[in-house]
Amino acid sequence: MSGWRQAGLNYINYSNIAAKLLRQALKSDLRVEAQKRDATAIKVTKWENGKPIKETEY
Repeated sequence: MSGWRQAGLNYINYSNIAAKLLRQALKSDLRVEAQKRDATAIKVTKWENGKPIKETEY
């Protein structure tokens, strides 16, 4: 069994932790560029009767 699985993490959590640590280990000029790519957003659209009624961005 994988170490991250034994630690009680799913793959997404493990991957996020690894990426964060990697970004922290980069030199300062490369770190700035990597942190720009760190920002993520999702859009959630609530549908009712086959029509979108509300869109929320997180």
